[in-house]
Amino acid sequence: MNKVESALQRTTDTKALVIGSDALPRSAEMFKELFPGKRAIIVADKITYPLAGEAVKNYFDAAGIAQDEPHVYGYDDSFAEWTYVEELENVLKNTDAIPVAVGSGVINDLTKLTAHRCGRRYMCVGTAASMDGYTAYGASITYQGNKQTFDCPAPYGMALDPRIAAKAPKAMSASGYADLIAKIPAGAEWIIADFIGVEPIHKVAWHIVQDGLKESLADPEGVAALKPEAIEPFVEGLMLSGFAMQAARSSRPASCTDHLFSHLWNMRNHTYHGVTPSHGFQVSVGTLFMCAMFDRMYLTDFTSLDVDSCVAAWKSLDEVRREAEQLFRGEPFAEMAIKEVTAKYNDRDEVRRQLQCVKDNWPELRSRLQSQCYTYDQMYRMLHTVGAPTQPEDVGISRSRMKADVPYIRQIRRRYGLPDLGLRAGLLDTWVDSVFGPGGVWEIK
Repeated sequence: MNKVESALQRTTDTKALVIGSDALPRSAEMFKELFPGKRAIIVADKITYPLAGEAVKNYFDAAGIAQDEPHVYGYDDSFAEWTYVEELENVLKNTDAIPVAVGSGVINDLTKLTAHRCGRRYMCVGTAASMDGYTAYGASITYQGNKQTFDCPAPYGMALDPRIAAKAPKAMSASGYADLIAKIPAGAEWIIADFIGVEPIHKVAWHIVQDGLKESLADPEGVAALKPEAIEPFVEGLMLSGFAMQAARSSRPASCTDHLFSHLWNMRNHTYHGVTPSHGFQVSVGTLFMCAMFDRMYLTDFTSLDVDSCVAAWKSLDEVRREAEQLFRGEPFAEMAIKEVTAKYNDRDEVRRQLQCVKDNWPELRSRLQSQCYTYDQMYRMLHTVGAPTQPEDVGISRSRMKADVPYIRQIRRRYGLPDLGLRAGLLDTWVDSVFGPGGVWEIK
């Protein structure tokens, strides 16, 4: 049994996946197996319909699948906005046809949420290797000015032809590659949370993502050259990441602090040259930051940590909440942040337990983290090779702005990561300064 077949036995939503040169013709067979006797409706946009949507429609016709007229979005802005959900909902509520999304992240998320709102499942034919959200539970949609994740099942079936993905703009493959490679430092942060007993590793989800992850990323030169044979294994990695999130019912298997900068900048509606930088490109910068932080962490001698002093300096919940209220004042997501800060708080006894655990077992923990996480230099070479951003300025964020954002990203999600351990040990500012200070990888001049 291969990795995909094994993962499909553990998914809650997706029951079929095809990756390969035969993905489009086999999508018709998949539809008939998953939705016997049902009508179909292709959902695409003016770019993805001629790229693959028309071919899918023809394969469905040849297979005798009844179809409604395709719904082809005419947008120019290409982002998942609530009005497009309403547009598709007005179409689907007048038919019982099963939507077949043909596109990448935007089309998939719009179709995913709208199908759920209309009480039916859907299928997806991907056109780019741009992110891991194809097979993930939930859809990221901009609603009332804020990007939000709405609960909804992943596609029932998924197909993607790497040759078509290779025809997408190079930046889309670079973005997907960056999204996948972020699972390496994210996995290291999960090791920390598991090691100190804060959030146990979900073993099934862990192995779905991490087994073979580094091998799937091993040809950045081939990805940069848009070779289908190099794109195919990392596409599989992206799909497996989505399956892991289904199995865990959480994004923990696929992301941690590396993603939080992207979430923060999106919630602030950050744009660069008038457009929102892709999720993967923003994550690329967050991933490099985390690898630099891990590099600095390894130089810390936790075996000599003064746990008593750290605990004595730990602030009360009231103090933490007041500081957070001041920090997030004026932010559109302030209420959400205060809720997360409160939920994440540990009392002094718990902080002592965590720090003592690290102090008593530091050589073992450090060894596990070094085996899991790439160094900054390794990560830089791979991301640079595929054409992903390698410094904050590449996504329109100054180094001083990114450094100032560290307190925000630590508090907008209750997920435990490396910055939380650093804060409890009184070392977070030192580690951050090593990234942005004199001689750091992103030295602020």
